[in-house]
Amino acid sequence: MLDKRFIRENPDKVKEAVRLKGLTLSVDEIIELDEAGRKLQHELNGGLARKKALAKEFPRADEQRRETLRAESGELDVRLKDLRTAVEETRAKLHELLLLVPNIPAGDAPVGPDESANVVIRTWGRKPEFDFAPLDHVDLAERRGWAEFARARTAAGERAYALKGDLVMLERALHSYALDLLTSRDFTPISVPALVREESLVGSGMFPKGREETYELPADGMFLAGTAEVALVGLHSGEILDRRALPLRYAGISPCFRREIGSAGRDVRGLLRVHQFEKVEQFVICEADAEESARWHATLLECAERVLQDLDLYYEVVECATGDMGLGKYRMNDINTWFPSLGFARETHSCSTLHDWQARRANLRYRDSDGTVRFAHTLNNTAVATPRLLAALIENHQRADARVRVPEVLRPYLGGRDLL
Repeated sequence: MLDKRFIRENPDKVKEAVRLKGLTLSVDEIIELDEAGRKLQHELNGGLARKKALAKEFPRADEQRRETLRAESGELDVRLKDLRTAVEETRAKLHELLLLVPNIPAGDAPVGPDESANVVIRTWGRKPEFDFAPLDHVDLAERRGWAEFARARTAAGERAYALKGDLVMLERALHSYALDLLTSRDFTPISVPALVREESLVGSGMFPKGREETYELPADGMFLAGTAEVALVGLHSGEILDRRALPLRYAGISPCFRREIGSAGRDVRGLLRVHQFEKVEQFVICEADAEESARWHATLLECAERVLQDLDLYYEVVECATGDMGLGKYRMNDINTWFPSLGFARETHSCSTLHDWQARRANLRYRDSDGTVRFAHTLNNTAVATPRLLAALIENHQRADARVRVPEVLRPYLGGRDLL
């Protein structure tokens, strides 16, 4: 959400952001509604002041004057009721539109309608070369008895999976390693609810546009979150934090749920695009300073790269285009990891800077050193998300005998084993 004053004073910038992010939204309508709402509020305030003046005059007035005051007060009550209704309706409509206003993207972000305009800015590592016919992760897992795909679909429908044996232990090792890495960098590990209220989804920016991708439990008025970020934003919603407590650094772990409606036919085999997964999420709340946000963006991105380097996986860092970065993003970098079975790299991490766009929605603030209350800046990035990263790991490190080499950083979590 952008500040209404910013929108009024910078309509062309906001219109350009709407265009760059491929949205259909009338900025002029927002400005008109804001102006109408302020005029109505001014009129309501005047009416309330007049009502107060009439009440003050009444005890001192004679009977004839009191009759006049009663008549005026009655007419004013009707008008005030209408004004209150008009103010509430105008504010509600304006709020609905403000929730759809995009953040202004970084000036150097690639311009384009979707991921086809993304730009690879660097790569790391080498793609594996096999002297045998490598298996994809599905064939490899089934050959080793590490997963149940058909039986899981019988129990839970399409895109379901059940990991078994060593693959479960490898998944646990990945998450434990990620949490240890983040903890060593002063991130606070925290497990957060996957079951969240609508307010948390609106506050994090997942709603209203992402509603169709979210599982709803209407009987309880609750939803299943697609990322720990939702609850992490919600934890401090409505609070005024002390500047000295910032930055807050969380390593949030939770199950995640996504309907994936818009991905029919895309990368649906095995573990690549599933409805339920596990994730360790990096999340930062910092002061409202562009340079501070930029430093944390670099830190979160470097940490994700460290994960992939420690796992000895080839990856690409991508600067995301305006049409691919989403409504609230100022800047977004994806990291795509190599999948031998696909012959290309697939997204495994997404690093986002949102400035105060998210905090305004969630009313997440802090008190500055001079006592001024400001909206904070928020950032997030994946640390580890499985099972997709798990699929990349076993495909890249497989041997001819279908065993899998364990990266050195994971061996302490697997009893020192170097092969699975």
